[in-house]
Amino acid sequence: MNTSQRVVRRNRVLSGLLTWLVYLSLLLLAYSVWRENAPDSLTDSWPWKLQLLDIQSATTAAVGSLGASLARAQYARAVRPALGYFGQVKEGMAPDDRLAWVCSVLNAAQDVAVVEQLGYRVVLTGDTDTADDEAGWVRRDVAVRLIEERGPVDRADFALQFIGVGRPLPAQGMMLIGWFTEAAMAEVRTVHVRLRVTDRVGDTHERVIDVLKGADRSPRRADPPLL
Repeated sequence: MNTSQRVVRRNRVLSGLLTWLVYLSLLLLAYSVWRENAPDSLTDSWPWKLQLLDIQSATTAAVGSLGASLARAQYARAVRPALGYFGQVKEGMAPDDRLAWVCSVLNAAQDVAVVEQLGYRVVLTGDTDTADDEAGWVRRDVAVRLIEERGPVDRADFALQFIGVGRPLPAQGMMLIGWFTEAAMAEVRTVHVRLRVTDRVGDTHERVIDVLKGADRSPRRADPPLL
């Protein structure tokens, strides 16, 4: 499964409108240049008799729309979230002083992102993972129930943190995804969390988090803090 960050949707107003303005301004410029060089016998009749813009105005419109489109793209890149995740063995998460593998997501960018959607996909021990990256995604409560059906208890052996739509992920900020004890990891092979966030310009970004990737499934001591 591809877990790298990608853009899944652009803001239709800020992106689509500018793109159409660029196309329209270039079309007007091409028409103005052609009309300026066309023979009089052709431009004396309709519809070629119609003059929309002179060459100077059409050039100004084309340059302006291209500049606005480039400025929008540059600003979108500046406020683009940088979503990463990491895991480590920690104390104090599971009851009875048990160690747990804890996974968190990090926004390493310089601007805030807002959670738009979350999906979960669980593969239990002994089950085969589907080859279709778009299949098997469920809500958090369904994912929790699937794990509990194999024996681990929610909030005792594992937890998938409740993350509401609209929750901000601040710049340089972290967000807990979930934790799993040794007992839970014995029953669960993989847990994928599909996180979609919206940035300041309205573009939607997606990152798939492999919660148990690199997990120490038989932890004996806590890892040193990473951050």
